Amino acid sequence: MINRLGDLPAGVVGFEAGGRLSAEDYRDVVLPAVESAAEVGEVRFLIVMHDFQGMSGGALWQDLKIGFGHVRAWKRIALVTDIDWMHHMTGLFGWMTPGETKSFTLEDREAAVEWVLG
Repeated sequence: MINRLGDLPAGVVGFEAGGRLSAEDYRDVVLPAVESAAEVGEVRFLIVMHDFQGMSGGALWQDLKIGFGHVRAWKRIALVTDIDWMHHMTGLFGWMTPGETKSFTLEDREAAVEWVLG
C-alpha cells in the first residue's frame, strides 16, 4: 500500500508505504505525482517505508518505468526507514537510480525532507 504524504514542502513529492506493493499503487498513486513534478521541473522524492512485505512483478515493472520515464527530471530520492537491509541496498545500488539517493532512519525524517529539498 502506498499513500501520498500531504505535509511536505512545495517541490517535494512524498509517499508512505508498507506491506506488499502492487502495480496499482504505482499506477494510481505514484505515477501521477511524479509526472506532475517532472512537468514542472525536478523530481524530489521522499518515501517513508514502515514495513515491506514484497512487491508484485507488476509493481517492479511500474517502479522501473517511473524511474526511467523522466530520467533527467530526477534530482534527489530520500528513503526513510528503519529496515536495515534497505539502508544497505540504497548504499550499494543507489548509483543505479537517476538522481542522488540517500537513506535516513524514521527518527531522522525531518533531516530527509531538508536533504531532499537541498
